Amino acid sequence: QVQLEESGGGLVQAGGSLRLSCAAPRSIASNRDIGWYRRLVGKQRELVASISSIGYTNYAHSVKGRFTISRDNAKNTVYLQMNNLKPEDTAVYYCNALPWESWGQGTQVTVSS
Repeated sequence: QVQLEESGGGLVQAGGSLRLSCAAPRSIASNRDIGWYRRLVGKQRELVASISSIGYTNYAHSVKGRFTISRDNAKNTVYLQMNNLKPEDTAVYYCNALPWESWGQGTQVTVSS
């Protein structure tokens, strides 16, 4: 059972920044598209950003210009740099390969106003 592991969440004030990390098995980290998702309280999980195996990126409209997804194949890690955070970004953030593997525990991001 393949599972990716998220880290880097925390509590930050509005306008602040966080960088999330997604550690993936080597077979996935460099060869598969990977996405960052979030689940807001009371809502379904939504795609925030994705990066293809060759580096093409895609962002949800709500985070475009504030979040940046990147991958370091040497470290088997995908990052999500989140700047200018807003209270509405508060959620549990998950990463997963495309197509999906098993979901991890996620990492909580809380943005205070």
